[in-house]
Amino acid sequence: MMPPVLALDALAARVPDGAMVALPPDNSLCPTELVRALIRRGVRNLHMLGVPVSGFATDLLIGAGAVAKLTTSAVTLGEAGFAPRFTAAMKAGSLPITDATCPAVHTGLQAAEKGVPFMPLRGLIGSDLIAARNDWRVIDNPFSDTPDPIVLVPAIMPDVALIHAVCADRRGNVWVGRRRELATIAHAARTTLVTVEHLVDGDLTEDEHMAPGTIGSLYVSAVAVAARGAWPLGLLDHYGADQPHLDAYAREARTDEGFAAYLAAHVLARRAKAAE
Repeated sequence: MMPPVLALDALAARVPDGAMVALPPDNSLCPTELVRALIRRGVRNLHMLGVPVSGFATDLLIGAGAVAKLTTSAVTLGEAGFAPRFTAAMKAGSLPITDATCPAVHTGLQAAEKGVPFMPLRGLIGSDLIAARNDWRVIDNPFSDTPDPIVLVPAIMPDVALIHAVCADRRGNVWVGRRRELATIAHAARTTLVTVEHLVDGDLTEDEHMAPGTIGSLYVSAVAVAARGAWPLGLLDHYGADQPHLDAYAREARTDEGFAAYLAAHVLARRAKAAE
């Protein structure tokens, strides 16, 4: 069956409260318009997974009260500085966070992608994180004749992966270009919801140039069209990040009042526009 093409709000309705939600980083294919739709819907108690780091979209969700816990290797707005709502939550002690590393996040997803319960990762040896992560296991390499510790990282299977891409065909194949880590997320997750700039005719998997950067429809649960759906973040070569907007957000969202004003102007006020 081909994944359905839905309206944006209908796509957002497929993310249940309490779900583990995987989001790509700000410099990849982050679906900020879908995140705004989730906030307008009033989603709650999400376990956010940064793949491998978290940024603007996760900060919005934290500020809106949608996040119950967070697993990530970093939270940052990049050139705009600290993520203000995440920083406020950390200072208040209101957001449980599970620290990871970028390779550990990718390794856990790769394990789920392959259908195995764990994968080994050597680079964590010597890290302080090992003592803090009781779900990681250090064992001796069974193929070595000398002591050779290695870490086993459990599979990470998100309930939902959210992606924004330039295009999808009408069969549900989604083009992500060089961002092949997005394919890993889609393969690992139980459900993958995708917004795109536009739909194209034909079959992307039959195009020699497009197929290598395409996620097959087998791993796509539903699609919605959302023009400029990554804004204010950038989208590959399609459009750049709106740095002045991100800078303004970083300033405004430092206070509860500033964030509430931002949310009213740039998230909640978009409901009427989205309904037009």
